[in-house]
Amino acid sequence: MKGIRNRGVAFKLFLLLFAGSFLVFFLVLANNYEISRGIVLESVQANASLLTQSTSNRIGMVLSTVETVVQSMSGLLERFSLEPDDLPRLVQGVVTDHPNLFGSAVALEPHAFAGTPDCFAPYAYRGSDGVHTMFLDCDTYHHPETDWYQIPKHLEQPVWSEPYFDEGGGDTLMATYSVPFHRTDQGQRRFAGIVTADIALDWLQDVVSSIRVEETGYGFLLSGNGTLITHPRRDLVMNETLFGVAEMLGDTRIRTVGRAMVRGESGFVRWKSIVTEEEGWLAFAPLGFGGWSLGVFLPEEELMEGASRLTRNVLFLGAGGFLALLGIVYLAAHSTTKPLRALARSTMDIAAGNLDAPLPRVRSGDEIGRLTRAFEHMTRALKEHIRRLTETTRAKERIESELHIARDIQMGILPKLFPPFPDEPQFDIHAVIVPAREVGGDFYDFYRVDADRICFAIGDVSGKGVPASLFMAVAKTLIKAVAAGGAGPAETLRRVNDELAVENESCMFVTVFLGMIDLRTGRVEYANGGHNPPLVLPRHGTISVPPRVAGALLGAMEGLRFETGSIALKPGDTLFLFTDGVTEAQNERLELFTDARLKSALTAVREKPLREKTARILDEVRAFAGAAEQADDITLLALTYYGEEGRDRESSPADAAPLPSERREHGRN
Repeated sequence: MKGIRNRGVAFKLFLLLFAGSFLVFFLVLANNYEISRGIVLESVQANASLLTQSTSNRIGMVLSTVETVVQSMSGLLERFSLEPDDLPRLVQGVVTDHPNLFGSAVALEPHAFAGTPDCFAPYAYRGSDGVHTMFLDCDTYHHPETDWYQIPKHLEQPVWSEPYFDEGGGDTLMATYSVPFHRTDQGQRRFAGIVTADIALDWLQDVVSSIRVEETGYGFLLSGNGTLITHPRRDLVMNETLFGVAEMLGDTRIRTVGRAMVRGESGFVRWKSIVTEEEGWLAFAPLGFGGWSLGVFLPEEELMEGASRLTRNVLFLGAGGFLALLGIVYLAAHSTTKPLRALARSTMDIAAGNLDAPLPRVRSGDEIGRLTRAFEHMTRALKEHIRRLTETTRAKERIESELHIARDIQMGILPKLFPPFPDEPQFDIHAVIVPAREVGGDFYDFYRVDADRICFAIGDVSGKGVPASLFMAVAKTLIKAVAAGGAGPAETLRRVNDELAVENESCMFVTVFLGMIDLRTGRVEYANGGHNPPLVLPRHGTISVPPRVAGALLGAMEGLRFETGSIALKPGDTLFLFTDGVTEAQNERLELFTDARLKSALTAVREKPLREKTARILDEVRAFAGAAEQADDITLLALTYYGEEGRDRESSPADAAPLPSERREHGRN
């Protein structure tokens, strides 16, 4: 008894059902049905094979005739020197003599015959009032570009085309058999054109529609790529492949059978009717032409009606025995599932959130006992997971808070008060920064070196996030410290590079453009550490790039050499500095903003006040990017030199109130 108690639920139910099976005729019923079903199925499979083979032969005879006709025409054109004027009569005679043909054409290769136009293709087709002849229109129907011309030309062998609607030719659904032919010219065999014959799909539809199996059986024809050529559902013909129907109905069996039919295999498989959705069988076989395949659906319910009728009679005889068996099954199920029901009630409490709900006592080693122990383990694991998730959430919130503080600190070390030198009418300067993450690696800076010179810089650190922001802070601090000591731009970058390269185990680097402007003359001395060169926007004239000077990115290695260049700014000229987050900004189509768009945008705002220039450029970049996620920090710094003329404050209303773009960025800073 103890051994049975520890056996599985399935064993207990089987033992009880086995004792009751002596009271019924279940085995007799099942055996009778299976034997009857097997006999019927063997007969159905044999008849289906004969039906598909006969229909395939019927279609094959016609298609074989078509192939013979076209190959004969090809041989005729190769052996005899027919002139182009003879070709219309040739194709008209072929269509007239062969009622199964819808049309025929001889499409010549351009310049294959002397005196013919570039596009010469006489075509005869069968209309409602007889056979007509036309020339395929070269403007709307350029035959050298069609599949039925190109494929046999390059394969150098006859080819059946996929079914298509021949617009501009026969103007009907058809399939074309194409055979290339050649001419001997000066001892060389050259490709001369394509001979074709068309069959209308209406004829194939009539042939396949004549297949009848009981009331709801039907046949269909499949092309070499799986397209339905004929089918009882007219909306699928030439509009869907068998694979598309499989996706639409979510039936993997259809996809598997479609692959077999396309490969030219034969078979007899279970199938669900696409028309009536009833179950049955599908017999399929290849036609041997163009990779086409024929399928015949046989409805199960109608074919098995005889076996089902016999089974129903036996079923009534065993009804009394089954009633007794139902009583036994009920008692067995009730006693066996009692602990399972108790477990279900406990698990409902657990699902409602009460992880401390008591589970039934485990009294056996069967599936229910193992399931109960599994739930005990699950509730313990779930409690532990919730505890760890709570701790992780708190840690994440703490990190996000610290990142916000780090952003505020990082933005706090950048100048944000504009105009920064209101008592200096000789120039104006403005900058904007938009980090791609909470903290970024771009920076800008400007400060007075002495009474007559202003130093300004813009930089971009490799990488993103916290490491880049820390490296940025170090680089910015070093640049300001060295430049404030009186060093020129090139010497400043040389010293900063050597400092950054020392023990730079993270291999980070920064690109920097550093300049110093003399407010008396407008002369700018600069050095470039691998950064994007700035743009000079003259008051009048074309945007230009300062002369290139030697220099490399900072922090990669010690001992790098930097050169100093110079720019002579005239009153009203603007020097525009930017990071690669501007020119390499991407839109949703992965297109870049580019230097050309930047120059065009700067030209459009040439007459605008300085702050409006930077705001408008930022708006242009955002409008270009659209909904695409910002991938890199965006930093702009613009400096306008006014000279002794000074700047006209009243003509620059942007100095009094920030523009919309600036208000957004300063709010983030």
